[in-house]
Amino acid sequence: MDDMSGIRKENFAHVENVETSDGQSTPAQNDLVLRLEQKILELQGELEQPDVELPEGSKPPKFEMFDEMGDPKVHLRTYCDKLVGVGKDERIRMKLFMRSLTGDALSWYISQNPKKWVNWVTMSSDFMDRFKFNTENALGVFYIQNLKKKQMETFREYTTRWRSEATKVRLALEE
Repeated sequence: MDDMSGIRKENFAHVENVETSDGQSTPAQNDLVLRLEQKILELQGELEQPDVELPEGSKPPKFEMFDEMGDPKVHLRTYCDKLVGVGKDERIRMKLFMRSLTGDALSWYISQNPKKWVNWVTMSSDFMDRFKFNTENALGVFYIQNLKKKQMETFREYTTRWRSEATKVRLALEE
């Protein structure tokens, strides 16, 4: 290992093959490629937990993807439910969580400093705090009362849509 911030030199053996348009490589280009690859490896190291491995013989389950839409609490529950086969090791839960995210939710996750998450509770709490707006703007009774049949919609389609929307309505609790 060369002294390149803990990065193995063999990972960069192919850097010497960088060439200009006339077929010649320049030291500046080689240096730029080397620094970019170092940064990528550093970022990967921050996002991965190399000391965490799945139990032998198990493979990661296929997760429902969360893309910033929907209820984050539902996502966390279905995610944890899928991990029943890998045990209760929260390090595994934390390592695999990124695989259940896509789109803006994945971008949010990647932009975080994973060192701030000391356990599953802190990570899932941050996730809930970030995406709770999805549940705060729940539909009200007035929305469902004003739901009208669309002109090109059959009555059966309208009732199906109405029922689907009605399940999303949250009633205000009376004290």
